[in-house]
Amino acid sequence: MHFGDVMVTLANPAEVQSSAPDGLPDFTSVAYKDAYSRINAIVIEGEQEAHDNYVAIGTLIPEQAEELTKLARMELKHMKGFTACANNLGVTADMPFAKEFFSPLHGNFQEALAEGKVATCLLIQAILIEAFAISAYHIYIPVADPFARKITEGVVKDEYTHLNYGQEWLKANLESIREEFEQANRENLPLVRKMLDQVAGDAAVLAMDKEDLMADFLSSYQEALMEIGFTSREIAKLAAAALVG
Repeated sequence: MHFGDVMVTLANPAEVQSSAPDGLPDFTSVAYKDAYSRINAIVIEGEQEAHDNYVAIGTLIPEQAEELTKLARMELKHMKGFTACANNLGVTADMPFAKEFFSPLHGNFQEALAEGKVATCLLIQAILIEAFAISAYHIYIPVADPFARKITEGVVKDEYTHLNYGQEWLKANLESIREEFEQANRENLPLVRKMLDQVAGDAAVLAMDKEDLMADFLSSYQEALMEIGFTSREIAKLAAAALVG
């Protein structure tokens, strides 16, 4: 299954800024800083959402609230790091854009939270959003400015801890939550596909290839489903949800 088959082609791939001899973007260009203002805002907002979501999930699983609070604190540390990355480049993050960007997933998470649907909340935050973040960080690190590269390398190590938490809880409860999980996947995976497509143009300016983003996300997502206990056939069916909506 390949998301690239359903994605809109980038309108202006020539916008990638790579004037440096080592192939890195020109971090000082107007185009780079403009795109960075949105990409950086997305990661800042994503870390804030993650903090809030893990704290919220702790209210649904009180016996694990302490562990979830620790995960949430890590996300705040990440948010501060990415804020420093913007300051280092003299860029102001476009936070209104980022809040709108996350709005569909945010709304679905809040609805699931109100209904006490732990599996849905964990799918959205610990599987989809974490896999989204990990894929973006993987592709960004080789083309990041030196300051941001160091910050991001530290962050991506932590994100695997969060992904693992979601995997382990869902694995332990798979038989009882399978139907809910599959329904939540059908509703939310298409949103992530659209989010990846929406950010592709700005990512290209930062020298992050859309197809690489799609491939890395799909790899992280499918690996998580395998760890949870889904079969290859089931994973293919779950991934197919990205082709609709």
